Amino acid sequence: MKKLAAATLITLAASGAAYAAETSNGADDLPVAASSLAMVAPALEKYRKETLAGRLWQNGALSTRDRSIVTISVMIARNQTAELDQQLASALDNGVKPAEISEIITHLAFYSGWGNAIAAANVARDLFEVRSVGVDQLPTASPTLLPIDRKAEDVRAASVQNNVGPVSQSLVDFTGDVLFKDLWLRPDLAPRDRSLVTVSALVASGYVGQIPFHLNRAMDNGLTQEEASEVLSQVAFYAGWPAAMSAVPVAKGVFEARRK
Repeated sequence: MKKLAAATLITLAASGAAYAAETSNGADDLPVAASSLAMVAPALEKYRKETLAGRLWQNGALSTRDRSIVTISVMIARNQTAELDQQLASALDNGVKPAEISEIITHLAFYSGWGNAIAAANVARDLFEVRSVGVDQLPTASPTLLPIDRKAEDVRAASVQNNVGPVSQSLVDFTGDVLFKDLWLRPDLAPRDRSLVTVSALVASGYVGQIPFHLNRAMDNGLTQEEASEVLSQVAFYAGWPAAMSAVPVAKGVFEARRK
């Protein structure tokens, strides 16, 4: 079962797409799909420079590294590959390690679908070749896993068994064996960052029913309320306002419950 969950960037990348040469050096020089954007949509170029680069990416409520993690998670979740190569390059420049990118792609195979992860792996493979990222910089398929929080896992497992078991015992078994006893314990992406990836993907995909559990888990793993709030703003620009706004009532409920 571990072999299934331990699919890495190397095994996912069966075929590739060409890497676009234009990359970003960080928040001050955000990537665009084409250098001629101003010739097509001048207002969009204005928003890109003034609002995204000038305000969003400069807001210290969320680090530039975290913003890159949120952004590439959104793009993978929504299969937005047009700018993914450039955002992955920017993520590397912003301090996200190749091993972490590999784990983000692997993680999102389970939360956004296998096809989306394979598409992202193809893009990342070409970038890694350009950046001379070797296999030695990537996670092994079967690392020594992090210790499990047995109390929290027992609570989660009991809830899933009660709610999902009568409908699909197979789904219960895979959820426990593959996701929470393997994928979530892989050490090359910190639990807080793994939660950040998951919450970003869920908000971007509109899966509001899954947000309370994972937002609580994210905050238990170290994500602050201020950071979680800023994730919604970051997602709004890359997944659209409706996705972010739909998550607001759910996030509000989580924040209020945790203050009691």
